[in-house]
Amino acid sequence: MSSAASNDPYSRLTAPDSDGTPPTDPPMDIEYRGTQGPLFKLGLKTALLTLVTLGIYRFWAKTRVRKYFWSATAPGGDPLEYTGNGLEKLLGFLIAVAFLAIYLGLFQLVLIFAGLSLFSGSENGQDTALQIAASQVTLVAVVPFIFYAQYRARRYILSRTRWRGVRFGVEPAAWGYVWRAMGHWLLTVLSLGLLLPRQTFWLEKYKIDRTWYGTARFTQNGRWQDLYPAMKHYFIAAALILVPSLVAAMTEQLIWLVFLFLGAIWLYYAFAYYSVVSFRILGGAKQLGGKVFFTTEPRAAKVFWTYILGGLLASTCAGLVFSAFFIIASNLLGTSQMLAIEDMAEFKGFDQLGVAEFIGFFMIFMGYILMLVLYGVFGMIFIKQPVLEHYVQETRIVNPAALDEIEQRSRDEMVEAEGFADALDVGAAI
Repeated sequence: MSSAASNDPYSRLTAPDSDGTPPTDPPMDIEYRGTQGPLFKLGLKTALLTLVTLGIYRFWAKTRVRKYFWSATAPGGDPLEYTGNGLEKLLGFLIAVAFLAIYLGLFQLVLIFAGLSLFSGSENGQDTALQIAASQVTLVAVVPFIFYAQYRARRYILSRTRWRGVRFGVEPAAWGYVWRAMGHWLLTVLSLGLLLPRQTFWLEKYKIDRTWYGTARFTQNGRWQDLYPAMKHYFIAAALILVPSLVAAMTEQLIWLVFLFLGAIWLYYAFAYYSVVSFRILGGAKQLGGKVFFTTEPRAAKVFWTYILGGLLASTCAGLVFSAFFIIASNLLGTSQMLAIEDMAEFKGFDQLGVAEFIGFFMIFMGYILMLVLYGVFGMIFIKQPVLEHYVQETRIVNPAALDEIEQRSRDEMVEAEGFADALDVGAAI
C-alpha cells in the first residue's frame, strides 16, 4: 500500500480483513435509552442518602449512577454492564487516604527540617519567605499521584465494565503514564499551549494501546499533528485577548479592553470545541483487534450550548428551591430578624430566639443545602445525560461481525479500586 493511502483516515473503513475480503456488514449503531424521570429520582435519592450519611454513601451513590448510565448505553441493542460495588470503592478510598497521609506527612517533615537547617538563626524576611515556600513544595509532591489516580481510576472502571458478557481491561502501567503526563504537560506549558495536540495524542495513545476488550486489543492510530484543526478557536480567542490588550496599552484607550470579555467567552467555546473535535479525530482513528473500527461525529456547538443552557436551567431550578425556603423563613423570622442576619453586629444570638425563629433559621440552612444537592441532580439530567446521549448516538462501530471472534478475559483484581481518584477528587468518568 502506498504511503498516501496509509495516511488516508477513511481508507480503513473499506480496507480488507486479514483474509482479503472487505467488511460488508453495516455499521452498528449505539442506542441511548436513558430518560430524565428515572435519572432524577435516582440522583435525588442517592444525593439525599449521601447527605444523611455525611458523605459515606457517595461510594454507593456513584456505583448506582454508573450502573444507570452503563445500562442506558446499548451498542447494537445490548446494554453495557457495570459490575463495581460501593464497598470496594470505600476500602480503596481508605487505603489511598492512609497512604497519602503517611507520604505527605513524611515529605512535609523533611521539607520543614531542611528549611529550618538552611535558614535557622536568620531573621531575614527573604529567608522566612523561602522557608514558607519550601513547606509548600508538598503540593508539587501530589502532582504525580493525580496522574496516577486518573490512570488507575480508568483501569478500575473498565475492569468493572462488560458488554455481551465480555470484560474490558487495561494493562497495569500507571507509573509509565505518570512520567509521560508530567513531561507532556511541561512541554505544553513551555510552548505556551502550542504543543497541546502532542500531549493529547500521545497520552491518549498510551492509554488506548493498553486497553483491551476481551482478547482483542485497542490501538490508537493517526498523528498528533492531525489535532491542530481542533486548536483553531484557541488561536482566535488568543487574538481577541492579546490584540486589544496591546492596542489599549499603546493608545491608552481602555475601551479596547471591552474585547477581552468577548475573548474570554470565545476561550470557553474553544475549550469545548477542542474537546469535541479532538475526540472525533482520535475516535475515528481507533481500532479494535485490527478488524473493528469506529466513526464518531459529535458536534461542538451542540455540546457547548448544552453546557450553557443546561447550566442555566440547573441553576434556575436549584435557585427556585432555595427561594421557596427563604420566603417561608422570612415569614417566620420577620423583617427585624432578616435585617439582623444581614448586619451580624445587630444579631442578638440564638439563645434569644423563639421557636418560630429557630425554624426560620433552620429553613434557610436546609434551603441552602438542598440547593447545592439539587444543583448536582439537575446538572446530571440537564448536562451530563444530554452530552453523553449526544456522544453515544453519534458513534458507530464499523465491521461489527468481527466482534464475535473476541473471547473472554480474566478479571483484573484492584485492591484500592479508584481510591486515589476519590481521595484527590480527580474522577476519570461519571
